[in-house]
Amino acid sequence: MELWFTEYQAEGVALSLKVRRSLHHEVSPYQRIDVLETEAYGRVLLLDGMVMTTERDGHVYSEMLAHVPLVTHPHPERVLIVGGGDGGVACEVLRHASVQSVDLVEIDAAVLRVAEAFFPEAGKCLRDSRVHVHVADGFAFLDGRTAYYDVILVDSTEPVGPAVQLFELAFYEKLRSALRTDGLFAAQTDNPWLKRERVVRAHHLVGRAFPRVWTYLASIPTYPSGLWSFTLGSLGPDPLTFDAARAEALPTRYYTPEVHRASFALPRELLTALREGGEA
Repeated sequence: MELWFTEYQAEGVALSLKVRRSLHHEVSPYQRIDVLETEAYGRVLLLDGMVMTTERDGHVYSEMLAHVPLVTHPHPERVLIVGGGDGGVACEVLRHASVQSVDLVEIDAAVLRVAEAFFPEAGKCLRDSRVHVHVADGFAFLDGRTAYYDVILVDSTEPVGPAVQLFELAFYEKLRSALRTDGLFAAQTDNPWLKRERVVRAHHLVGRAFPRVWTYLASIPTYPSGLWSFTLGSLGPDPLTFDAARAEALPTRYYTPEVHRASFALPRELLTALREGGEA
């Protein structure tokens, strides 16, 4: 008998993956956590039944969230990651030689433990001497912070449960106040096909908190619609004028200088929505 996992991503839309076996299941105080071994995408981490990362395409998300802002910044030294308990984004941040310190704030200790057990390559990055892991709420951590950052990355789940506050203007304003004068922030902001209103809302809220804002895209097959958006807020640096040599030197599988540039080329209908839309 075949075993399949199905994620219902939107009304009338679903992703199904053939499962070889279930590797882990638990319910933490915050969410249901599952790890599946699938035929097409290897190990898959699920939170509340939603695909968070896979062995086959998870690097796309991590590379695009991390490298676009880090390469844009002239010399990133201090980085804050809100979320990111699977370790993937931290691994990409550590590829930048200039980075001296990474604070990673994950609300759910169980995610850290599961990542360590089932995604060891990513998990070991969390043990790097430059990485300081804080099991805490991201909003509260920012209230009590004692440092400023060059780059802040928000690697959150969908805007449900505790993650809802990570998609609000008050949070984006906190991020801005935690950045140095030439700092940047980037976050995942859902997909432009099935949840376009979320993309538009994030773009406009970030635009209210930051003087400069951009939306960029990446192809991630296991995420809803296969096309994912990120929103970047900047206090100065322009992501379209970046150090291509630094980008080229990174040992990546998806991200390149050409992909960096191309990710900001948005379809006309999305551009129109971003220009005309307001807060959803």
